[in-house]
Amino acid sequence: MVTPPPLPESVQHSTAIGKHPCAECGANLEWSARKQALVCPYCGTTAPWQGAHAQTGDAIAELDLERALRDPAITRKNWGAERKEVKCQSCHAVSVFVDGRVAQRCDFCGSPAIVAHQDQDDAITPQSILPFKISDGQIRDLVRQWYGARWFAPNRLKTAALTDTLHGIYLPYWTFDAHVDAHWRAEAGHYYYVTESYRDSSGHSQTRQVQKVRWVPASGRLRHFFDDELVPGSSGVHQQLLRAVEPFPTRTDLKPYSPEYVRGWTVERYQIGLADAAALGRRQMDSKLHTMCASQVPGDTYRNLQVHADYQGRTFKHILVPVWLVSYTYGRKTFQILANGYTGQIAGERPYSWVKIFLASLAALIVLGIVLYFMQ
Repeated sequence: MVTPPPLPESVQHSTAIGKHPCAECGANLEWSARKQALVCPYCGTTAPWQGAHAQTGDAIAELDLERALRDPAITRKNWGAERKEVKCQSCHAVSVFVDGRVAQRCDFCGSPAIVAHQDQDDAITPQSILPFKISDGQIRDLVRQWYGARWFAPNRLKTAALTDTLHGIYLPYWTFDAHVDAHWRAEAGHYYYVTESYRDSSGHSQTRQVQKVRWVPASGRLRHFFDDELVPGSSGVHQQLLRAVEPFPTRTDLKPYSPEYVRGWTVERYQIGLADAAALGRRQMDSKLHTMCASQVPGDTYRNLQVHADYQGRTFKHILVPVWLVSYTYGRKTFQILANGYTGQIAGERPYSWVKIFLASLAALIVLGIVLYFMQ
């Protein structure tokens, strides 16, 4: 069974909910990524599970963004069972535990200085979830392979960053949809060539073709639908790693949220709120829209592109996505290795051995010197 890790300060809360009793022993069943079913952590009983909404046919709702920004309370619902939260006094990570389990150390920084933390009830709760599909055993193999491929990592890396520090976490994400009607204006550049005469270094007359640009005004219109524009709600996991393990198949494989999926796992509550996430999503859309409009400009190049966009029908979802996290300290710095819990895509950080780099550089110089010697 995976032990839920605490979450960094940027993560305001973590949540793990729900009870689904085992038919054999009465313990609470937990979602198993390996078996893709609910499994009892005590007697091993397996119960197939397709989600509480599978029989009712409930769809995953897209929520009106403008309305939610005015009144976030419309998006809240009861997570379920009682939970305990603790906060790390060193890195300020906040984690939640159920069934009486409480961490003795912070899994993000290893500090034993953890104290009880007061829950807050003003957060938007998730509407949907992408359940874990890749098991911890599969991820451990991938992490070992990743370690083995780090040629310039210190020899002590494999012992300093053991894969038994692996933790499964559901991270918060926001998805945004919008219809956009954009009008653009630009100067379109068309290449043409003229023949110029010049004298070379010997004083001889020569000719050459010189590229010129003819600029003409251009304009156009673009209509587009942005579907599930992803914005992470977490700042506990290093953002460059999170982006590196994307995408998460939120358009096709999301399930309506059900507490059975998260029992036994840690769920991080978002740090980036809806208003900030919506602004980030809008900037992402604007950037992509600019690129799409640029592709419509005729000619060979362009300049002074101006895009005027009208966004309509803006909706959002608050979702949970699965990641596997290894966090380890080497020297005075903390490194993270992250894996997509649905696709297995992995990305990580590691220290460098300057001794190995120096020896490799020295060896390369020696080889180069030998080659030059025999070429003389």
